[in-house]
Amino acid sequence: MASPSTSQSTPHFPTPEERRELGRARRKQMARQDHAQWKPEARRRKPLALMNESMRGRVPALVALKWERMIESPFGYFRGAVPVMAADLATLANTGIVNQICGDAHVRNLGAFAAPDGRLVFDINDFDETIRGPFEWDLKRLSTSLVLAGRALGIKDSFCGDAVQRMVARYRKFVDMFSQMPVTDIARYQVHRLQRIAPVGKALLKAERSTPLHTLEQLTAEGKDGRRFKEEKPLLTPVNPATRRAVLASLVEYTTTLQPERRHFLAQYHAIDVAFKVVGTGSVGLRDYVIYMEGNGPGDPLFLQIKEQPGSAYVGYVDSEGLELHAPKHEGQRVVNGQRAMQAQSDPFLGWTTIDSRHYEVRQLNDHKASIVIEDLEGDGLGEYAEMCGELLARGHARSGDACVLAGYVGNGKRLSEALAAFAHAYADQTVADWEELRAARKA
Repeated sequence: MASPSTSQSTPHFPTPEERRELGRARRKQMARQDHAQWKPEARRRKPLALMNESMRGRVPALVALKWERMIESPFGYFRGAVPVMAADLATLANTGIVNQICGDAHVRNLGAFAAPDGRLVFDINDFDETIRGPFEWDLKRLSTSLVLAGRALGIKDSFCGDAVQRMVARYRKFVDMFSQMPVTDIARYQVHRLQRIAPVGKALLKAERSTPLHTLEQLTAEGKDGRRFKEEKPLLTPVNPATRRAVLASLVEYTTTLQPERRHFLAQYHAIDVAFKVVGTGSVGLRDYVIYMEGNGPGDPLFLQIKEQPGSAYVGYVDSEGLELHAPKHEGQRVVNGQRAMQAQSDPFLGWTTIDSRHYEVRQLNDHKASIVIEDLEGDGLGEYAEMCGELLARGHARSGDACVLAGYVGNGKRLSEALAAFAHAYADQTVADWEELRAARKA
């Protein structure tokens, strides 16, 4: 009797070219030129209703401050109105190419920070809204931010459109390059020439000066009980004893989310003080605590930020089955996982915890961190910076998705870049109209 065959059929693993073809096939689902479309009539809910809903659960005393920051300018409104754009993007057709996305890719959500080896790097640095969704949502939000930033500087719309096209061209070039690289090379790819990009160079110089000792001088002062956080209401305020105990107790769970050697480093610090801090525009009103710690004496401060994460604004608009497979139940872990997926290097003290059933991300506060300001983009700064944004977004998407599929869809021509420039102008106009509606409503 013949012995049964022990051979088993080997599952087929798609080749790089087959994966590129999968990307090209997605053009039938959504042609690249169709990304130009913006249809305000397709809106299912009014922006003010969405924003009011997003305020639920926030600290009531700070909600007015968030509105104030959004009313300052169209770009300020844009920064705080992620729930509006998430709902708007969901009304449009999409490619179906699902990737880890930043979710809030705009010109001020990239910045400099210290890598674990101490070198200063520049990358996407805000992942509060990160989720698995259509890759082009990041491109559309980043494109719109370039137009709004340019308009804030008085730059002509034609030049703003050129900046968008330069960003997308750079994205296209680097996605294609990543699609031809070994996977491990993608994982460790470093962006060079940072200092030669004027806005990035300025951010790196600011980050170099933003040391823990500098933060110590900025945020704390000597008192009768030693050095403690300053009181600068409403931006920085002391916490009551019960809150202090709850925040410090949360470090137990946080420690378990760190790698063993980083737990060892953290264990050599002890807590000195805890305060409540207001940060950003979109995050205003959420609970945000800072802990001042000391290691080897007063000259070795460490500041941890414990930032509430209520959930991504996109969660109701993406494939729920895919989320169940890929997303953790803890919102702080969602943010950390998305950040680690997209960044080449991340904060060594990045982790998550829970306080009173609310989810939090934990990271260092201001450790060699700095971002650009809109004024840094004057002249050709907008175009130069746009190219860098495109390169960094391409790297983040290639790290957390399939560069071959992305390259297949994006292609080599200008169809996508021209379409996204048209979308950016249309959605920037919509943002201005929404901002004006908000201003009128707040005045009333």
